[in-house]
Amino acid sequence: MPQLGLDTEFFWKSGADGVLRIQECRSCAALLHPPQPICRYCRGHDLGVRETSGKAVLASWTVNQRFAMPGLTPPYVVATVALEDDQRVRLTTNIVDAEPDDLFLGMRLEVTFQPDADVWLPLFRPAAVQGEPTPLPVDEIPPERFGEHVRPMLGTDKFEDRVALTGIGMSRIGRRLMVPALELTVEACERAVADAGLTLDDIDGLASYPGGGNLGGFGEGGITALEAALDIRPTWHNGGIETFGPGGSVIAAMTAVATGMARHVLCFRTVWEATFAELMKAGRITPSGGRTTSWHMPFGATSAAHTLAQKAQRHFNDYGTSKETLGWIALNQRANAELNPSAVYREPMTMDDYLNARPVTTPFGLYDCDVPCDGAVAVIVSAVEAAHDLQVTPVLVEAVGTQIVERIEWDQSTLTHEPQVLGPAAHLWTRTDLRPADVDVAQLYDGFTFNCLSWIEALGFCGIGEAGDFLQGGKNIARDGVLPLNTHGGQLSHGRTHGMGLLHEAITQLRGEGGERQVADAKVAVVSSGGLTPGGAILLRTAS
Repeated sequence: MPQLGLDTEFFWKSGADGVLRIQECRSCAALLHPPQPICRYCRGHDLGVRETSGKAVLASWTVNQRFAMPGLTPPYVVATVALEDDQRVRLTTNIVDAEPDDLFLGMRLEVTFQPDADVWLPLFRPAAVQGEPTPLPVDEIPPERFGEHVRPMLGTDKFEDRVALTGIGMSRIGRRLMVPALELTVEACERAVADAGLTLDDIDGLASYPGGGNLGGFGEGGITALEAALDIRPTWHNGGIETFGPGGSVIAAMTAVATGMARHVLCFRTVWEATFAELMKAGRITPSGGRTTSWHMPFGATSAAHTLAQKAQRHFNDYGTSKETLGWIALNQRANAELNPSAVYREPMTMDDYLNARPVTTPFGLYDCDVPCDGAVAVIVSAVEAAHDLQVTPVLVEAVGTQIVERIEWDQSTLTHEPQVLGPAAHLWTRTDLRPADVDVAQLYDGFTFNCLSWIEALGFCGIGEAGDFLQGGKNIARDGVLPLNTHGGQLSHGRTHGMGLLHEAITQLRGEGGERQVADAKVAVVSSGGLTPGGAILLRTAS
């Protein structure tokens, strides 16, 4: 159930008289959603509420097959609709009174309200009169033009030149390890410190994502938990979720080191979703309840899968890609995982296995989704001067990409790609003279297959909309292809280490320590992190 706030109550209660109401700017007549205290278009403050026609166009949809909620039994349709009054406004909702097979992009819709306690959920059904399909809503910034909105560097001095990555560590990785999360964190951190040739007393900075708080199986307690366990006294520390994806803790550590706040920062990421889920199933952990401020969850859009599946549907429609296109990514990751002893899934997989897997939310099946697991990864960021005193060969940082260009809300952002990848990708290439053709190995976020496709296009390894041809057959992304991709198996087969495992593998490859999966003569690697959060990308290189 949605939380009724001072600025949202009008929306959730507007269905009492059957009229859909949306915030408007009286200065420029724009409709605004979600509600804000200022107009994003003219920066005006004269705001009010407008009664709308309740008519909309179907921008994308997915048929949820797996996730269940009270009052919503699969299958049900989660959709994004654009209001005819102002197509810049999109609502996440459910489509009712229609069979999923009868839906089509551009279908005309009308609102209908479902009362529930003290709220009226705005659902949509096909309009009685359809006529020709309505033109589909388009992005305010076309995907191929994101680079025009990137802010250039002030000068040639880069903080990236003052840092190096000197240590990596990974704990046990597995399904339902049934050990405390902090134990895995300590395991990974001790290994990273030893790998760098340091001691815990040398560590003077700590950085983590997503920090402390009630995050279920997504964290171990944050900076304070690790500091207390290891008795470290950091001169600098940082932990939080509003950063450039899971790799944001590493980028924050770089800025701290570059400004002299610390010499060696220990960055870590721990997940224990598999054990957390098992403990909840056994009744040993009670899930949090209450109302939500999410604009998605009241409609059963409980997972990032529901958002990304809709982006995939639009990519299929607009560019001619297909489910098989995504399959080549899943098969590549599994082939690489076969050579990685720490991977959760190592069994061979065929395209038929992929296409016939249990459906999750269309077009995603089981193998489009990463593997929940327990594990921790740690990386040490050091000052370049201090790195030279160590026994390891440091990996250098060439550039980072972090700029947010599009809207941050999932259903208001780009329609055809994973949100928050196009901006950071364009930003990355403004901070270096290297180009996509210089990259020897790519470790790209693959919480879902479509995340990976989005990063491939965003980073320029093929043109926008050209992933279908680039991925066909899987040869281009194989270990001996033009873009060796997710060489440890990625999150799809190695396990959901939430981006930090990708960074661990990039450093492993640049050191030449990949064993059977090593890419020959790897000198430049790109890593991306973020699955709908503000994403980030890091370009790494060897010293020579």
